[in-house]
Amino acid sequence: MEVPTTFGGDDAAEMVTELRRNFLSGKTRSYEWRVAQLKNIVKFVEERETEIVDALRSDLNKPEFESVLFEISLLKSSCKVALKELKQWMKPEKVKTTLLAFPSSAEIVAEPLGVVLIISAWNYPILLSLDPVIGAIAAGNAVVLKPSEISPVTSSLLAKYVGQYLDSSAVRVVEGAVPETSALLEQKWDKIFYTGNAKVARVVMTAAAKYLTPVVLELGGKSPAVVDPDVNLKIAVRRIIAGKWGNNNGQACISPDYIVTTRDFAPKLVDTLKRELDRFYGKEPLQSPDLSRIVNSNHFDRLARLLDEDKVAGKIVYGGQRDKAHLKIAPTLLLDVPQDSQIMNEEIFGPLLPIIMVDKLEECYEIIMSRTKPLAAYLFTNRNNLKDQFVRTVSAGGLVINDSAIHLAVHGLPFGGVDESGMGSYHGKFSFDAFSHKKAVLYRSFLGDAPARYPPYTRGKMRLLSALMAGSILDIFQALAGWLTSARKEKSA
Repeated sequence: MEVPTTFGGDDAAEMVTELRRNFLSGKTRSYEWRVAQLKNIVKFVEERETEIVDALRSDLNKPEFESVLFEISLLKSSCKVALKELKQWMKPEKVKTTLLAFPSSAEIVAEPLGVVLIISAWNYPILLSLDPVIGAIAAGNAVVLKPSEISPVTSSLLAKYVGQYLDSSAVRVVEGAVPETSALLEQKWDKIFYTGNAKVARVVMTAAAKYLTPVVLELGGKSPAVVDPDVNLKIAVRRIIAGKWGNNNGQACISPDYIVTTRDFAPKLVDTLKRELDRFYGKEPLQSPDLSRIVNSNHFDRLARLLDEDKVAGKIVYGGQRDKAHLKIAPTLLLDVPQDSQIMNEEIFGPLLPIIMVDKLEECYEIIMSRTKPLAAYLFTNRNNLKDQFVRTVSAGGLVINDSAIHLAVHGLPFGGVDESGMGSYHGKFSFDAFSHKKAVLYRSFLGDAPARYPPYTRGKMRLLSALMAGSILDIFQALAGWLTSARKEKSA
């Protein structure tokens, strides 16, 4: 089914009705259907790799290295994990029952939620569109994907090929901007998965509240990188650079947003950052083919305003070059930025990296905890006591010790936020769980019917059933003896 040129509320309602009818037919529930769709996602990214790389270059000037490694390869890996594990994920999970329900057995059955909406982001427009779709399909749902209009070439590519590779009776793509998204949000969904910013997330939650629709929100925040003087400095700096500028030139929700280090160590850290940045991107970074551009002029202007703020303008110690015609901003280091500056009070989402200096590294906790909880937090240290303290103290969607952003590729870890950095999580089995309802099922036979549960109620019955619920063998025997004694007395009377 091709999406109409103008897509409004009636079109959205008709589409959801059709998808729900197809879902209720049961076609998406079979293991075979799920596997076929997952295999076709792998087939799509393999057969259309060149077109995907070209689309990402057109939208973001994303280097081929980043496109292949962080979008195509991660997506294939996610699909292959699902294909390998799906049969196990779908199996009912056995659960122990209680003496009160004896004899019985119980299990938890994962069932698909129904028809789900996935609204994706522009910065990793292939990965962040199709990775949630993998979870939704693996769980047996019908899906509508709304790619971001800010990466229009990739959005069109998804609209063109998803219908060719996947079952269009159960998986659809809707292109467009605010009007189309609004039309979709007016509908009743069984789950909404949104990746983006907190402002739009509030709009999504408001729309979802009308039908009590559950949501997963993958947002962002100011992800700190705390650097202890006790590190292998060259490796630490390279890993910070890879997580910051090697991640879409800082346009990533898990990029390090600012560094905290000690005042004495800061000059050495800055010198090493400068040296490694020169080595990676050259003396003229705006000409480097290994840096993505800023996605559009609105984001370019926003980043320029952060740099031009009076409190910040004199703090640049490296970089700062700009080319608005080509939407390029060089990797930029800022030292000793005031805490009340704009750059320290909103997510940067770009190639600017403030460095905050403290007298003692432990002061980092006050800085981090004075802000909303970030999507990620990074610590570079060799000290085990500092690692333990950081894990105990810092609340974030995820923590990484001695690296940055790499946890995204570990399928066994849940990926998601907390507080304003999001709610819910996905990746690996967590994606399957995000789009499943865990249905409790208890099986009993007609044997073992306990008369103690039925009226007339007595104190002895109450003690026996309370003991059965508590599960204490001694209490059960005492209560049973008491109930039998009471029952005999009542019978003789």
